[in-house]
Amino acid sequence: MASKTSEGSLTNSSQSMSVNTLADQVSSSLSFTDPSNDSKTNNNKKKSEQGESGKSSTCRPSTSSDISDESTCSSFSSSINKPHKANDVRWEAIQAVRTKHGGLGLNHFRLLKRLGCGDIGTVHLAELNGTRCYFAMKVMDKTALASRKKLLRAQTEREILQCLDHPFLPTLYSHFETEKFSCLVMEFCPGGDLHTLRQRQPGKRFTEQAAKFYVAEVLLAMEYLHMLGIIYRDLKPENVLVRDDGHVMLSDFDLSLRCTVSLSIVRSTNLGSEGLSKNSVSCSQQPACIQQPSCISMAPTSCFGPRFFSSKSKKDKKPKTDNGNHQVTPLPELVAEPTSARSMSFVGTHEYLAPEIIKGEGHGSAVDWWTFGIFLYELLFGKTPFKGSGNRATLFNVVGQPLRFPESPVVSFAARDLIRSLLVKEPQHRLAYKRGATEIKQHSFFKGVNWALVRCASPT
Repeated sequence: MASKTSEGSLTNSSQSMSVNTLADQVSSSLSFTDPSNDSKTNNNKKKSEQGESGKSSTCRPSTSSDISDESTCSSFSSSINKPHKANDVRWEAIQAVRTKHGGLGLNHFRLLKRLGCGDIGTVHLAELNGTRCYFAMKVMDKTALASRKKLLRAQTEREILQCLDHPFLPTLYSHFETEKFSCLVMEFCPGGDLHTLRQRQPGKRFTEQAAKFYVAEVLLAMEYLHMLGIIYRDLKPENVLVRDDGHVMLSDFDLSLRCTVSLSIVRSTNLGSEGLSKNSVSCSQQPACIQQPSCISMAPTSCFGPRFFSSKSKKDKKPKTDNGNHQVTPLPELVAEPTSARSMSFVGTHEYLAPEIIKGEGHGSAVDWWTFGIFLYELLFGKTPFKGSGNRATLFNVVGQPLRFPESPVVSFAARDLIRSLLVKEPQHRLAYKRGATEIKQHSFFKGVNWALVRCASPT
């Protein structure tokens, strides 16, 4: 395996030759002149080799399963727009082609350039003929998938993408089969990934304000996935893509685990506004409003300075008791965390693997909160906390070495406290083990974040 770059892509896979031939057949021109999209061209790093980030990944072979040989035209039956993409012109363009030609197939697209090569397929920038609508098309060789026992992973990813409808998760516009290939037509993110963007920042790390913006959006995406009974299992900066408006999108779901989940309504206890200990939560006062978003054109080399963390104003009133003392009234909260899920699979990226995966004890949704802690640490410090001289040393450090913070850069106590609470080696003591994202959202690191309006914030 290798480290994924854009939309489930890895570089220089042995499976890429047939897809390159496909690109040559479909498009005589492999160039794309829009400069805003050039930032993804070089997002190619291997997971299994020491690359720019030195990350590597591993997984045991999955069980073989057949992907049904459906029509060579579109087998994605839903033509209804996803609610958060209801006004997207790309939906209209695809539906117009379906109506005119009775379906959608590979012949309706022009492959412009390869964005990356992954463990189960290659991702191309594709234009819907005659529309100037651009997509990320993941092309998978079905024969190669079958020979490597990867059909089940490809099917799982497709099924997950079909059920997603969230502003920080990818939109699957269509999927279709040919005699040789299975193709997913997805949203294209011209801003590259967070790993590439981090490398361009001073010190190769984000400011705490910028990191807070990105992890807040990732947290909402993972909360949604867990509510659907999906354990992501592959969070890292390479899999967080940047849209043209600066907001982010999780990608690559071929390592995800689907399971059952039950919903519950709980009330939290007010523990004050200080830092949270592990497994404790508190309700924090949210601001009444945030700064209005602006329409921007994202520059690939810029670091976004988020503006949705507003400071208190005179208009922000705390509720009062009869004797005038300030208090925060606990509100009912929806909790949907697949805590009973268990898997014995050894999957993920070495530097992001949770201890329970390495020890083979079986794992559940808590592995996502471990990786969330590693993710935040890397954004803030420019490196992961347990990286060793090689993969074996890294795994040893994850299991046996304590968490340490570098002296520089200086980050807030709240940021360090959140990371400590997430990177607890025993999953049952890890923050969010029982109540998922609800616990993390109430941590003091996110004080002042209006979660309902994160999508409307301007990342400039």
